[in-house]
Amino acid sequence: MPERPDYAALTRGQLAVLDRLNAGETGLPVVQQIVRLAQDVLGASAAGFVEYTADGHGRVVAATGSWAPAIGRRIDSTDDVFPGEAVALSKAGDTVVGSLHALSDISDNSVTLELLASILGRLYGTQPRDPDQARRQESRDLWLAVTSHELRTPVTVIKGYADTLTNHWDSLGEQGRQEAVRVIGARAGELARLVDRLLTATSDDGDPGEAPAGPYDLPDTLRGAVEELPEDLRRRIRLENLPAELPKAYGERESIATILTELATNAEKNSPPDSPIELCAAADGETLRFRVSDHGIGIRPEHVERAFERYWQAEAGDRRRHPGAGLGLYLVRRLVERQQGWVSLRPREGGGTTAEVRLPRA
Repeated sequence: MPERPDYAALTRGQLAVLDRLNAGETGLPVVQQIVRLAQDVLGASAAGFVEYTADGHGRVVAATGSWAPAIGRRIDSTDDVFPGEAVALSKAGDTVVGSLHALSDISDNSVTLELLASILGRLYGTQPRDPDQARRQESRDLWLAVTSHELRTPVTVIKGYADTLTNHWDSLGEQGRQEAVRVIGARAGELARLVDRLLTATSDDGDPGEAPAGPYDLPDTLRGAVEELPEDLRRRIRLENLPAELPKAYGERESIATILTELATNAEKNSPPDSPIELCAAADGETLRFRVSDHGIGIRPEHVERAFERYWQAEAGDRRRHPGAGLGLYLVRRLVERQQGWVSLRPREGGGTTAEVRLPRA
């Protein structure tokens, strides 16, 4: 490890970043470049930037090295970001908008981090914030999003299986017809429970509540969720590297069907017809993960985080090719984070986009 920062690399990198800022670039690629610069200059094994939001929590929006899997993770305090790291706050005016972190053995690293953190602060404008109002609005929006999307999921499945029965009654055979009726009945029961939750909600903030949490088999749950997708979408799913067994996940098993449906539907909308949608799962020391990957044109880097904002759409007005309220990925993130997990989007090697969900182990 170097004994001091590489100031020559810092100067070159700083000039390159400032050139991009002066040219009007303010998106995620600039953030990623600064994080990589921090790692290179400090000889760090990992670096990352946490963006803070109006309600006080943060989110890892860029990371390198061993911290790269944390991209998309929600952070509730600067104390639980990364172990043993150096940190500098990024400010826009008097407002703290984020924090830059590096895992380096160099003792004299504070000045370098503070310099790079100040450059990151230039990417953000200051806006008056009312955290209490933001939390109330977010709670109302979450309740609406969860209700509307969770109602839509069983309705979509029921319609899909009803259409299958209508159009393929003879070719399904007795066993196929019984299975279709079983799924319709199960989803109708789920729909009834969701409607009951809607009618009995009394909170002004619209708390969506939580499903019972516990250990569950993630690969088995994913396979079951795939079987309940609409037929046209289900036939595009490719189960790549989905092990027969993994350590148990801990959380809300019932939410996986909603999460997978939203991610697979999003992949379907943004990739060529009949192109495969790949689903895989794996485990590491602390989490389980599953990925949904498409072969589309990919998501623009500056849209990676915006895609999770409520009501946000990449295309607007007459240019919008797909209907929707812009709540699908917002809902996915909230459902995953409700289980102490996190979700992120990233480019797929070879083209397209990969959505990665990480969940705690039991």
